[in-house]
Amino acid sequence: MGTLIFFGIVAVLLFYGIGLYNHLVNVKHAVAKAWANIDVLLKQRHDELPKLVEVCKQYKQFEQATLQKIIEARSQVQSARERQDIPALGQAEGALRMGLGSIFAVAEAYPELKANENFMQLQTRITSLENGIADRRELYNESVNINNVQIEVFPASIIARLFNFGEKPLLEFSASEKADVDMKSLFS
Repeated sequence: MGTLIFFGIVAVLLFYGIGLYNHLVNVKHAVAKAWANIDVLLKQRHDELPKLVEVCKQYKQFEQATLQKIIEARSQVQSARERQDIPALGQAEGALRMGLGSIFAVAEAYPELKANENFMQLQTRITSLENGIADRRELYNESVNINNVQIEVFPASIIARLFNFGEKPLLEFSASEKADVDMKSLFS
């Protein structure tokens, strides 16, 4: 009878451990899926930005420094995205968002550009992509938070250590990157 109870307890612990392991695998893949969703939108935006820059370049007097910032930030985002370097991506994203805010604000001073149908379509498309990226970033950070909590709670932490489930970085931005664009300085 004692042997039967022992094997019963071992079986319950084994099934519980398998359940924890499977849960951690699901959580890990949820993080990967959330990242893939962000990656798709980043790629779409990456493809749209050269079109926006080209339309702006057609207006020779349009501020070249603003366009250069967009081009550089786009390159940094692409590089960080390819390396899957989340902290670097956060910094590059902040610079790109600030550059896009600047380009849209400066465009206000160019009525011909604002009236350009291609510019308006690209502005709408990029704004839509930015909103999608923000939504996906929130989902990614939530998935990362769930992952990081699950690998630390007991008894899942034991399974996590045994099978090398690791902590994932949040996609964060510095305080300066979250600040509003100074519209007055753009027109000075």
